[in-house]
Amino acid sequence: MRKSQNEAVLSALAAELKHRRSSLGINQEELAFRAGVHRSFIARVEVAQTQPSLSVFFDLANALECSASELVEGVDQRVRKESAASTADS
Repeated sequence: MRKSQNEAVLSALAAELKHRRSSLGINQEELAFRAGVHRSFIARVEVAQTQPSLSVFFDLANALECSASELVEGVDQRVRKESAASTADS
């Protein structure tokens, strides 16, 4: 049985992708072209509806001109920040 997706991670990935894409000044279509995926897939990732496979994650990192580890670190920082904020609100 497949484990349910972690909403915090999906949201953090969505935000990190949008941030890095915007920093490069490219649109979803250009990112999709660079990563070899469809634009609608990028849109679904950016609204936290789906997650990329590991190989596509590497392709996305390359398309965003960073390493996969840098992309993971950015997502991790966002998850930790959100977790700390929700803990502080409790």
